[in-house]
Amino acid sequence: MLPHSWKDALIQTLTRLQQSENRPLRVAVAGIGHELRGDDAAGLEVARRLRPFAHSNLLIIEAGHAPENHTGLLRRFTPDLIVLVDTALLNEAPGTIRWLPWQETSGLSASTHTMPPYMLARFLTAELNCEIALIGIQPDQTFLGSSLSPVVAEAAGHIAQTMLAILAPE
Repeated sequence: MLPHSWKDALIQTLTRLQQSENRPLRVAVAGIGHELRGDDAAGLEVARRLRPFAHSNLLIIEAGHAPENHTGLLRRFTPDLIVLVDTALLNEAPGTIRWLPWQETSGLSASTHTMPPYMLARFLTAELNCEIALIGIQPDQTFLGSSLSPVVAEAAGHIAQTMLAILAPE
C-alpha cells in the first residue's frame, strides 16, 4: 500500500530504518537544481531553509545542478537515508509535491542536471549502502533567467517546514 502523502512516506521510511538501528539515524537532505532556471531551484530553496537547523545527524547540502560533486561529503557523513529534493514533471498542478520511487523516475525529471536523480540514487545506494528517497515538485516554469514562481516557493517552504518538524523537532 502506498503512503497517502510524501510526509507519511518520509515518516514511514524513518520509522522502518530506526527499527534496525540502536542509534539516532543520520539523514542527509540534498537540494538539487539550477539557480538560474526558475522553479528548477526548488530543491536548493528547501536546502537553504533547512541549513540553519543542520546538526551532527542531519546534513543539508545545496547540491546544485551537479549533485554528484557532493558524493565525497555524503560518504564522510555515512547517512542511513539521503533525501533528494528536485523538480519533476509530474503532469500535475505546479507546486504539487510527491514522494517518488527513484527506481521508476528515469523519465520524470525536469532535469537540467549533469546526472539525472535516478542515476545518482543508484550510485549512492551501491556506494554508501544507504536508503535513498526522492521528493519531486512540479515546476511552473524553468526558463533561463527566471526566478522561483510563488506556487513553487510555497511548496519548497512547506517541504522545509515539514522536514524540520520531523528531522529536527527541538
